Amino acid sequence: MTLTWPSPAKLNLFLYITGRRPDGYHELQTLFQFLDYGDEITIAPRQDNQIRLLTPVNGVTHDDNLIVRAARLLQDHLLRRHLANSNETDRHMIAASVAALHYGADISINKRLPMGGGLGGGSSNAATVLIALNYHWNAGLSDDELAQLGIRLGADVPVFVKGHAAFAEGIGEKLQPACPEEKWFLVAHPGIEISTPAIFTDPELKRDSPIRTLPALLQAPYKNDCEPIARKRFRKVEELLSWLLEYTPSRLTGTGACVFGEFESEASARKVLNQAPEWMQGFVAHGVNISPLHTFRCKHTALG
Repeated sequence: MTLTWPSPAKLNLFLYITGRRPDGYHELQTLFQFLDYGDEITIAPRQDNQIRLLTPVNGVTHDDNLIVRAARLLQDHLLRRHLANSNETDRHMIAASVAALHYGADISINKRLPMGGGLGGGSSNAATVLIALNYHWNAGLSDDELAQLGIRLGADVPVFVKGHAAFAEGIGEKLQPACPEEKWFLVAHPGIEISTPAIFTDPELKRDSPIRTLPALLQAPYKNDCEPIARKRFRKVEELLSWLLEYTPSRLTGTGACVFGEFESEASARKVLNQAPEWMQGFVAHGVNISPLHTFRCKHTALG
């Protein structure tokens, strides 16, 4: 069965950097929430072991694409599981004919989320592929098992796999379910791409925010420690935030380049979007604590 799966965006409702580890990774505290908006990934299972991405992404080679890497990671994990559970004769047969396992897929993507935007598009794509292929291949892995695979692809992949709004600590791998208010958001993109290293290597980046409990953070005004650097280094981010702040509380998501403003209703968000500068790219979406990916999976699992 061919299905088209949602690959939702995320927002970092707040993001604080609390330290830097000896290996160069940054310790942080952040609050993830999903949006009911994102990419769409269509998967058609194959009766062989080929993984084919039918819609290339500009600037990313086929084998380097997180979609392909996620599919092959799951494929390899399942092959190893079969080998571990087989006797010597079976191992030889399976190794000689991987295609007999029918772990293949044709994959295409309708890409709506900007690259380098801080919306988690690549990580979300990887998580959607892991969950979707686990379903299509009847692999039977739990979300925890898929999240353990996903961390090998990126620090944000597990939160998309687990599918619940979460408070993250460490380098983003320590997740605690959270239930922030589900507001409406205007998400705006300034038409540029910001690489994460560009922000995290800046010597002026704040790296000493105090470690606080989640209840304390939820009561405090939300901020993003990466925002001052993005505003300083990227004029379009500064212009966009300055414009949006005239209407509503607004801030950067992740390391940018997207910024977002929060609203109590869809109508009020769309009213501001209609007044946006011509050079701005944007959309209105609802913040949701249960990922649309998991809602979709539950629906199709129930349908059998």
